[in-house]
Amino acid sequence: MNKSILITLLFSATLGFSQIAATSSDNVETALQQKSQLSKNSIVKNIPFTNIGPTVMSGRVVDVDVNPENPTEFYVGYASGGLWYTANNGTTFTPVLDNSDTQNVGDIAVDWKNGTIWVGTGENNASRSSYAGIGILKSTDKGETWQNMGLTDSHHIGRIILNPNNANEVIVGVTGHLYTPNENRGIYKTTDGGKTWVKTLYVNDAAGIIDVAVAPNSFSVMYAAAWEKDRKAWDFIGNGNGSGIYKSTDAGNTWVKVSTAESGFPTGDGVGRIGLAVFDDNTVYAVHDNQFRRPTDDSSPKKSENLSKDDFKNMSVDQLLNLEDKKLNEFLKTNGFQEKYRADNVKQLVRSGSVKPVDLAKYLEDANAMLFDTPVIGAEVYKSNDDGKTWSKQNINYIDDLFYSYGYYFAQINVDPSNVNKIYLAGVPIIKSDDGGKTYTSINGDNVHADHHALWINPKKSGHLINGNDGGVNITYDDGASWIKNNSPSVGQFYAINVDNEKPYNVYGGLQDNGVWKGAHTAKESTEWHQSGDYPWKSIMGGDGMQVQIDNRNANIVYTGYQFGNYFRLDVANDKQKYIQPKHELGETPYRFNWQTPILLSSHNQDILYLGGNKLHRSLNQGDDWETISPDLTQGGKAGNVAYGTLTTISESPFKFGLIYTGSDDGYIQVTQNGGGNWENISTNLPKDLWVSRVAASKHKKERVYATLNGYRNDNFTAYVFKSDNYGKTWTNIAANIPASPVNVILEDPINENLLFVGTDNGLYASFNQGDSWEVFQNGIPNVAVHDLVIQPEAKHLLVGTHGRSIYKTDIAQLEAMNAAMLSKSFYAFQPEKIKHSNRWGSSWSTWGKPQTPGLDITFYTTKAGVYNATIVTKNGIPVSATTVNADKGFNVVSYDLAFSKSGKSSYLKKVKTELKEANDGKTYLPKGKYEMVLDGNGLKEKVPFEIE
Repeated sequence: MNKSILITLLFSATLGFSQIAATSSDNVETALQQKSQLSKNSIVKNIPFTNIGPTVMSGRVVDVDVNPENPTEFYVGYASGGLWYTANNGTTFTPVLDNSDTQNVGDIAVDWKNGTIWVGTGENNASRSSYAGIGILKSTDKGETWQNMGLTDSHHIGRIILNPNNANEVIVGVTGHLYTPNENRGIYKTTDGGKTWVKTLYVNDAAGIIDVAVAPNSFSVMYAAAWEKDRKAWDFIGNGNGSGIYKSTDAGNTWVKVSTAESGFPTGDGVGRIGLAVFDDNTVYAVHDNQFRRPTDDSSPKKSENLSKDDFKNMSVDQLLNLEDKKLNEFLKTNGFQEKYRADNVKQLVRSGSVKPVDLAKYLEDANAMLFDTPVIGAEVYKSNDDGKTWSKQNINYIDDLFYSYGYYFAQINVDPSNVNKIYLAGVPIIKSDDGGKTYTSINGDNVHADHHALWINPKKSGHLINGNDGGVNITYDDGASWIKNNSPSVGQFYAINVDNEKPYNVYGGLQDNGVWKGAHTAKESTEWHQSGDYPWKSIMGGDGMQVQIDNRNANIVYTGYQFGNYFRLDVANDKQKYIQPKHELGETPYRFNWQTPILLSSHNQDILYLGGNKLHRSLNQGDDWETISPDLTQGGKAGNVAYGTLTTISESPFKFGLIYTGSDDGYIQVTQNGGGNWENISTNLPKDLWVSRVAASKHKKERVYATLNGYRNDNFTAYVFKSDNYGKTWTNIAANIPASPVNVILEDPINENLLFVGTDNGLYASFNQGDSWEVFQNGIPNVAVHDLVIQPEAKHLLVGTHGRSIYKTDIAQLEAMNAAMLSKSFYAFQPEKIKHSNRWGSSWSTWGKPQTPGLDITFYTTKAGVYNATIVTKNGIPVSATTVNADKGFNVVSYDLAFSKSGKSSYLKKVKTELKEANDGKTYLPKGKYEMVLDGNGLKEKVPFEIE
């Protein structure tokens, strides 16, 4: 779409936007093909990115598949970080899915006899950050190449089962779309290696298959767990009538429901996620996230002498006024009421009628808190000894402190193949039972992360377990008494990143379930820290890590926090923190805070901090005190168990203090030009009801602002990118040629106003013309979700925060220098930096160390692809080395090792009477002096000088 078309009141109809409808699988496939072609033709495809980690905290594992004949060889599937392979018991890993169209994994299955790998794409956990896949992938060459075998509208795949005696027979449990109804759910079967599929089980358009388990010695006998759920941005119902257990006795061709009312297994609306484990032809275990409510007498705690919020719900005015001040003060202080709310003040507010007793309960209740206030039955274990005909509950007591309120995130069970009574349950901790599920003990080690999703039990050695969790991979050989940590893959799931101005500058980032970390951008990922005990990245906050702001006057002052607006001001140097979340007034509706609550330090004054709930809050003193400077800037929220109607992004113009933009999760973009004095909704002409993933005031023009919208939570993958040059009065669509993929972030370069970057759920793009056209920009980055982008202006580095492959870095100095005139030139070479000569080139500190080797990279841009000769000559014109470059249209990099060629050395010695010392690595390196690289080809000739000092 040409960017000159302005958004009007008829925008949606005119441009054909359908923001609510889910994107079809045909459109997704077309987008992948478009991106592949764009990648081949991209003018920046040769600009490399480097992964800078971190690794130690890892990311969410969804499955492990282990060679039963050699348990030191296995594959690990990460939710959004791809597939990794180890042949040395997890000491090192190699990524094997990087050349595929996605890194989003739901389940993996390996045919170890034939070396075939199957990957069901799209995470099987229904998390708020579970990304959709593109079907089922197959590799017959250990991941060198991948073929999409179909089921492209599955979005999320729960389980893959392979017939050990027939490599072409595969059963796939498809969970289906996460946010919208669809009929492509259920059990699919192939008998021809994935060429064709038959749907053999379908429940309804909201119930997919989350688990499939097969009898160890009889492939014809298998069980499937159907799961009905309904996730919306504002609500998640993880249970329904469609949930239940099905059985097949003919290898998945036909199915019968066995979790009937007569069977003893729960039925009805309260049936949640189910996990299965089959011991033999007769014995089956099921773990169930039971969402039916507990009986009142069981769920109610013993009456305490202390006050609780429930006490105030039906309390009269007189009863409150008659409370002992000491007792009321204890309640107020314990529950985090502001200091101004103490017994005498609260009683006066009640006497005056401005506050009612119930307001004290309401003060503590919002959509965030209610997530943890769910008195349901929760985790329970059932067992069948008659091949699924009848089921009996095994746990004697409630299995508390396992699922908490997130049973939908877990519900997996494993049985030891050598012991029918030994089972394991995955939850926040991992627990085991030695008596068939009656009683349990935790085996969560002190170096084992919480939130468990995968477990392999060695069938030949009981107690040897390989565990996958939100913090990576752990291995135990003593049944959980002690664990090994195996976190060398760079698979961090970042939500947000930032940088400071230190030397070397530090990178900060908030991660899914792994807190907030800080590390120098020069930190090297290696195992050296095992010896020193000093990992170069440091954790500075727990929980689900969120946004980070750093005081540019003092990098030790950091503002960050965890989910739902729980933010702190950190004094990193002194290891101090202060809680700074704004508090609503007593009697006022509680503020709503997004999972990823936005914060922003004002560029005009680093004491001024903004924080967005459903209203915008401002502190003039580093978060010590707050004032609310807006009304509700959202559509007002919706009833549900997820905070919604919240701000998601804040931006203040560097040209004017108080020129502030906000964006909300329900589609509103608002602006104030006077520090909150009044606000204007500037999104009325944009597509409706979409998540505003970013709003960004321009660094180059006061009136300019950018915005991105995201339809991921409607299963709508259209790319929405907009620009306005009049404070949002009218908008221009600048998504241009970006293939369909939800957009998370837009970043304007601080030097070159035409240079923009956009991060989507499937990669990174750059534009040199303010969005008229876009180039795929991810050399070295696989097709992974990009959540955040930041530029370190002095270093001229672009940092890319991915949700699955940690952080990448590249130098964009040459990109910043490219204006329209330079882009139209047939050839342009960039001047490289000076090089410092070293006598240690080609040498090492010891015989056994790797030699230190220099290198020179010269970047050039050309509109003429083809072969170029690159000759290195001295200032006197003596050729010392030469090579050829097969250049592409666009940016190219010539790498030179600063060594003489054999003929070049000979020519040099004939004309220069000197001695040249051969280095330990057998090469002779150039001496100090001035040189040129002469690039010649396609009718062009260019000289690039460089100097070795």
